[in-house]
Amino acid sequence: MTYLFSMLVEGGSIGAVYALVALGIVVVYKSSSVVNFAQPSLLMLGTYVVASAHSLHGLPFWLALSLGVAVTAALAVLIDRVLISRFRKTNAVVAASIMTIGLDIVLVTETDRRIGSQILTTGDPWGNDVTRFLGIGVAEARIAALVIGVLLLVLFQLWLHRSDFGVAMRATAEDPETASLMGIRLGRVSATAWGIAGALAVCAGLFLVAYPSPGLDTSVEAVALRALPAAIIGGLDSTAGAIAGGLLVGLSEVLVRGYAEQLAFLGRGFEDAAPYVLMLVVLLARPSGLFGHREAVRV
Repeated sequence: MTYLFSMLVEGGSIGAVYALVALGIVVVYKSSSVVNFAQPSLLMLGTYVVASAHSLHGLPFWLALSLGVAVTAALAVLIDRVLISRFRKTNAVVAASIMTIGLDIVLVTETDRRIGSQILTTGDPWGNDVTRFLGIGVAEARIAALVIGVLLLVLFQLWLHRSDFGVAMRATAEDPETASLMGIRLGRVSATAWGIAGALAVCAGLFLVAYPSPGLDTSVEAVALRALPAAIIGGLDSTAGAIAGGLLVGLSEVLVRGYAEQLAFLGRGFEDAAPYVLMLVVLLARPSGLFGHREAVRV
């Protein structure tokens, strides 16, 4: 029972991180109907900025973090203004979504080239400390990931439902044409959403490279890619679904890894495929995701 509890804590902490990345994907989709496949590469690039600023240039953690968030958010807004806006004018959201796949490859390739064989650390204040809780050892980085992840998700939900931007984004998601006629600037909503997605990606990246991970290396993007199934499982148009999907993906990954011996018949390394298998199962039952809304089509 203790072992299962430790797995649930670890799965919940990783799931909260995936939820942050998935939330960035959902926010962009709700504001522009574009599926942002470049979110994992933004995470990797932003985390690289933080890690290189600390490890290579000696900046304090909080200053390096601020720099990473600012650079990644600015790049995300630039992507929207320069690239996505061109597709928005012709309503070619499918082409824009495919374009982000190419953008992801470009950003990952360049970041991989800069990282090389290095393993960089962000200098996070949690370090390698482990806390004993109910008879189990839990890395403080995992506790911080769970607490800060949940806090950011709650604050975002409050902001989304009580701020002018939240009203504008929800109106844009419901009916862009009517929202535009009501005076909502769709371009500004989309750019803000992309900036938020970039900032959330950096926050998530910090915990993906924290202990027990050795640090930032070229494998981080593949880990971050598991946030895409999280967004799809929850529903691409649901912020609450992004949270639920992230937690489900995190728990499935950790539980499959934790009980690998009992699940040996599935093959080695099945925990890497578990999020995608879960996504397929959910989509077979609910093509729009657990919390997604089905579009009504007049026939």
